[in-house]
Amino acid sequence: MSVILRADNVSKKFVIGDGSVVNALSDINLEVESNRLVCLRGRSGSGKTTLINILGALDKPDGGSVFFGGRNITELGPAECDKLRRHEMAFVFQSVALISTMTAYENVEFALRLAGVPIKQRSARAKECLTRVGLEKRMYHRPGELSGGEQQRVAIARAVCHRPKIVFADEPTAALDTPTGLAVLKLFRDLVRDDDLTIVMTTHDETMMELADTVYALEDGKIASAVKNDITPSDGSQA
Repeated sequence: MSVILRADNVSKKFVIGDGSVVNALSDINLEVESNRLVCLRGRSGSGKTTLINILGALDKPDGGSVFFGGRNITELGPAECDKLRRHEMAFVFQSVALISTMTAYENVEFALRLAGVPIKQRSARAKECLTRVGLEKRMYHRPGELSGGEQQRVAIARAVCHRPKIVFADEPTAALDTPTGLAVLKLFRDLVRDDDLTIVMTTHDETMMELADTVYALEDGKIASAVKNDITPSDGSQA
């Protein structure tokens, strides 16, 4: 299995209000294999969100490098990072960040428009992605008419619609109850298996760990452990 993403000695510091320096990340080294679900777990303040922002080219490290597809993305300028995120990466956040005045279908179609997908392809692709996440009967509802789990599924459909190589998800289940959160994680597993995706997500929820191929535990900005799980392939049922 090839490595799609690698961090070499990544570090990040922040200066807080009183002028003191906080080491958010220190000498982070990790590898993400393609077509895998990888979890970054840790308590609040452990550095996992800072790390996922750097891995996803949303922020720059103070030291070290990140390689995506063999390319050192820490050397890219803002315009190149924008292009990389628009075409090869995708993001799912805890807050879902859907446009409230748009239906689920319109939210996904709009993302395709931003990605430069031709107009003749957008409608079919938006419907395909919403059906893929189990919302074929809810695609013309607005976010306020959907449950929290359904909103997160729309966010996932929006994230994968332009066929990225990797999806970064920051605490995607934190606002959901445990059964709904597990359903989202099972959907992630199906997407990894069936849609040739790689997913990197952060979480502090121990119940989600068993569904990940690899779990990196962060403590005080450092990787405390790395565990690989033996994941049995899903039976293909919809999460």
